[in-house]
Amino acid sequence: MMRLNTLTSSSRPKRKRAGRGIGSGLGKTCGRGHKGQRSRSGGRRDGNFEGGQMPLHRRVPKRGFNSRLARQTANVRLSDVARIQRANPEFSEVTVQSLKENGAVNKNIKRVRLFHSPGGKAPERAVLVSGAGASKAARDAVLAAGGKISD
Repeated sequence: MMRLNTLTSSSRPKRKRAGRGIGSGLGKTCGRGHKGQRSRSGGRRDGNFEGGQMPLHRRVPKRGFNSRLARQTANVRLSDVARIQRANPEFSEVTVQSLKENGAVNKNIKRVRLFHSPGGKAPERAVLVSGAGASKAARDAVLAAGGKISD
């Protein structure tokens, strides 16, 4: 069994010091060979350089985009609204602000869209949805519970 106190110095060899004479094995050219770009200091190209040929990341067309609006929009399940209703009996209105206060969405969210996932719980009591979008299934579930949706 190997123990830390039985390790020898060869288990961690000394680093090679370039440019310290012939005897070091890395004297004169210091392991860089003779001449050429890679023998010089700072003489390396980045990984994208293709010898002057138009690099791949510039040959391939741009595709897609990231919507700024999507970063500020949250999708909220109706089951989350039902959970908030169970925890907070006086919760009756679904707005962006009320969802922020109850921890359903992040503070930087400005728009909310409700959706109803199959097999998910819908709110048991009537709830007023204002200032939030809703999918068709979510709209039907809220109306079935006796709630209202104002656009």
